[in-house]
Amino acid sequence: MENFAQTMIKPGPKNLITDVPGIKVGNAVDDHVRSGVTMIFPDMPAVAAADVRGGGPGTRETDALKADCTVERIHAIVFSGGSAYGLAAADGVMSWLAQRKIGFQLAHAVIPIVPSAILFDLLNGGDKNWGKHSPYFSLGFQAAEQLAEDFELGNTGAGLGAHAGPLKGGLGSASFIFKERTGDSFEQITVGAIVAVNSAGAVTMPGSPVMWAAPYEQNSELGGQPKPDNGYRMNFDYEIQILPQTSGEEPGRTHTTLAAVATDADLTKAQAKRVAVMAQDGLARAIRPVHSPLDGDSVFVLSTGRKKLSDPAAGLAKLGMLAADCVTRAIARGVYEAKTLGQRECYQSRYGQYLNKNGEQI
Repeated sequence: MENFAQTMIKPGPKNLITDVPGIKVGNAVDDHVRSGVTMIFPDMPAVAAADVRGGGPGTRETDALKADCTVERIHAIVFSGGSAYGLAAADGVMSWLAQRKIGFQLAHAVIPIVPSAILFDLLNGGDKNWGKHSPYFSLGFQAAEQLAEDFELGNTGAGLGAHAGPLKGGLGSASFIFKERTGDSFEQITVGAIVAVNSAGAVTMPGSPVMWAAPYEQNSELGGQPKPDNGYRMNFDYEIQILPQTSGEEPGRTHTTLAAVATDADLTKAQAKRVAVMAQDGLARAIRPVHSPLDGDSVFVLSTGRKKLSDPAAGLAKLGMLAADCVTRAIARGVYEAKTLGQRECYQSRYGQYLNKNGEQI
């Protein structure tokens, strides 16, 4: 009898990055400042890699993730608002981890390895006159205190003060469980993504409520996207929607979308890097333009190493594809779930009348 593969791919039960066993997420916000922090935490040290493609990134510990560097495992990943000030959030997370003896052990020293990246939300109307100390150390520590498998999307964590082109941005997440049986062999891999969306580019087609990510929607997670041909057409004059200048804001380097992908597949640092490269396509499918000089777009990948890939090459290709799809969906969910804040109108406020679970115009 000829062997053939039986494959099933579906979102995980939570449709969050925490569908990957051993992953938790913590979020903390300061509503007065209109900024926040997101922490991604593996219950055991994880292999990790990063791929940075934006023209204006702000990162920490990303060089240590290169395949030719000594660090083999990381203990958390941190996303923060606050531009360069937000890099202090990782200090708060490190403090929390060190108190629990979680980190790289060197004699009596405990050194948590916490790669992090920041987005720009300093001009969103919040009070940034914080004086001698920024709030980000405390927000990092608070995010660690809030670690859980369930968490809100939209105006939370690093997505609180974010925007997505002309719309309110936010924190999004999505997952897939991949099951494949070939003959007597059975493989199940989980992959999930979390994204803080703060893009210069737009997530919707010009003049339309349809998201660029609409073809990847699962189970009406985006409200049942209208079909692009349902009275809406792409503007073939190639209108480009970039964040407009508004009162109190300056156009320019005020953006960045940050993504983290987690999987229970057992990956080396080089393999994790390849997944990060492939996952960057998820940004390109959901945001236009992306990877611009105005953004600091960065993708991190972490592997908990609980499942062996039966075919390392083909398995890695499938994993990278699903990672990109999860990133696409997470970006769209972050914007879809966001709420209007200040001058940034949210997606559902502007376009909710066009949505229903059947994806038909109403």
